[in-house]
Amino acid sequence: MQNSKQPDTIHSPAKPDTCILCHGSNLRLFYQDVTEQYRSDYYQCDTCRLIFAPERHRPTPQEELERYDQHNNDPEDERYRAFLGRLFNPLIRLLGKNSKGLDFGSGPGPTLNIMFEEQGHTMRIYDPFYADDPSVFGETYDFITSTEVAEHLHAPRHEFDRLWNCLRPGGYLGIMTKLAEDDNEHFADWHYRLDNTHVTFYTKQTFRWLARQWNATLDFYENNVMIFQKSS
Repeated sequence: MQNSKQPDTIHSPAKPDTCILCHGSNLRLFYQDVTEQYRSDYYQCDTCRLIFAPERHRPTPQEELERYDQHNNDPEDERYRAFLGRLFNPLIRLLGKNSKGLDFGSGPGPTLNIMFEEQGHTMRIYDPFYADDPSVFGETYDFITSTEVAEHLHAPRHEFDRLWNCLRPGGYLGIMTKLAEDDNEHFADWHYRLDNTHVTFYTKQTFRWLARQWNATLDFYENNVMIFQKSS
């Protein structure tokens, strides 16, 4: 376990005013890492069960970019395709022919869009660092994908609502991100937390809360995949 102190044994710094997802004010200090390498506070919202680092402990855009530039995302890499297949495989079975999609957070080596295009669909891509074309949000889509992106979001409600508003009735929003547990002992050594660009963590209750806000259908799949369907 990291050299850290738990919330009930250390003075809590000024906490954020509201949750970055539901905007509720019922927050508590969930975990505090006091090691030099991973120093950060994490708060959990008792309403939507989101866990997040406050603004003072999030990386700058330059620090994020330096980390993302280290990713080796190659569309020809079968292992990477298999990884993306965790979302691709269940979603492809839900789509009608010639569907139109958007890959949100496509990264330095866009690949998921290629996989769907190989199956006869069309896709646009968006990434704030590598494909920053906001015109994509002026269109509507049959499906939207977001793989290993949600944990990086500093304003998840804004981003999720923006994507949801781009979905056509009956459309699908597929998200892949590792789910957190309501257990700060597990959280302490969780490798997902130890990436400093990962600042937002979701429990199953979080996504269920979001589905209720949208009046959406939500299904959980293996390998930390969630697929929402917009009502018709």
